[in-house]
Amino acid sequence: MRQARHAPERGLDGADINGVAMLPIVLHNYYRSSTSYRVRIALAMKSMSFTYVARAIRAGGARMPDYLAMNPQGLVPTMVWPDGTVLGQSLAIIEFLDEIRPTPPLLPSDPFGRARVRMLAQMIASDLHPVNNFRILDTLRERYHVDDAEIADWFATWVRATFEPLETLLSTSPETGSFCHGDTPGLADICLVAQVVNNQRYQVDMAPYPVITRIVDECLKLRAFIDAHPSRQPDAE
Repeated sequence: MRQARHAPERGLDGADINGVAMLPIVLHNYYRSSTSYRVRIALAMKSMSFTYVARAIRAGGARMPDYLAMNPQGLVPTMVWPDGTVLGQSLAIIEFLDEIRPTPPLLPSDPFGRARVRMLAQMIASDLHPVNNFRILDTLRERYHVDDAEIADWFATWVRATFEPLETLLSTSPETGSFCHGDTPGLADICLVAQVVNNQRYQVDMAPYPVITRIVDECLKLRAFIDAHPSRQPDAE
C-alpha cells in the first residue's frame, strides 16, 4: 500500500484540489461484512459517492491475485482513492474520511470526547469483531467440525462479553445522548449498528441491552445507515 499523503493534496468525490475531474473513489467490499458496512455508512454520512466493487469473500473473492496485490491481508473493505492510493482497515478509512471531509464530524471536538468515542468503537472493533468474523467462524466449522448451533452459541458468548459492559457504560454516562456520544451519530454508532445488524443473523437476544437497542433504532432511522444497510447492496443475496 502506498503511504497516504497529507489531506490538502487530495480532492473530494473524484475531483482534485483544483476541481479537475478524477476517477471515482472505489470501495471493494462485501455486503454482509460489518467492517464494509461501517465504511459505507461513513461515506454516506459524508455524502461521498463511490464505485461499489463486490468481493464475495465466502467464495474466495478476497483471495484473488488482483485483490491481494492491493490488500495483502485479503480482507474487506479496501478503499482506492482517486489518485490510486489504497487504504485498508475500516477504522483507518473512516478516520481518514473524517479528516478529508470534517463535516459532519464523526469524532467530537474535545480530546476527552474523542477518546471516549474511540474507546466505545474499539470495544466492538478490537475486542468483539475479531473473534466473531468470517475467518474465525469458518475455521471453527472446518477445522473443529463445530455445527451451526455451536457457532451461534460462540457468537452470542462474545457479544455478551462486550455488550454487557458497553450497555453499562452507555446507560451510566452523562455523555450518552440520543446516540453513543451526544445527539449526533459518530464513529461509535457506526461500529455499533454494523455489529447489531450482524447479531441478527445469529439471533442474538438484544433484550438485555435497552440503551444499545434504542441507539441503534435511532441510527436506523437515518438515510446514511439505511442506504448502507447490507440488504440494500447490489451483491445482497
